[in-house]
Amino acid sequence: MPYTVGMGAKKQVDGKSERLEARVTPEFKEQLILACNLSGKSVTDFIVEHLGQAAQGVISEHSQWKLAQQDSEAFVEALLNPKPAGKRLVQAAQRYRKTMGL
Repeated sequence: MPYTVGMGAKKQVDGKSERLEARVTPEFKEQLILACNLSGKSVTDFIVEHLGQAAQGVISEHSQWKLAQQDSEAFVEALLNPKPAGKRLVQAAQRYRKTMGL
């Protein structure tokens, strides 16, 4: 009998779903099943919920800048009081405008 018997219907988004597989130790599987039973969720629902939260946390962590106080102040200062563009930057901008027909 497959392990999915009694787990309920699969949840699908927009009529499509993808399958993931993982190999785990028997001890890990026992722990996972215990956690699922305690939370009242199927193994699939438990895994999807917690992996989704973990994935979002990693994405969020990598999409934010974390600056020390001194670096943060230097960044804000550069935004509020930028140095004038150097000669080479001005020339590069002019070449770009000319090349792009702007």
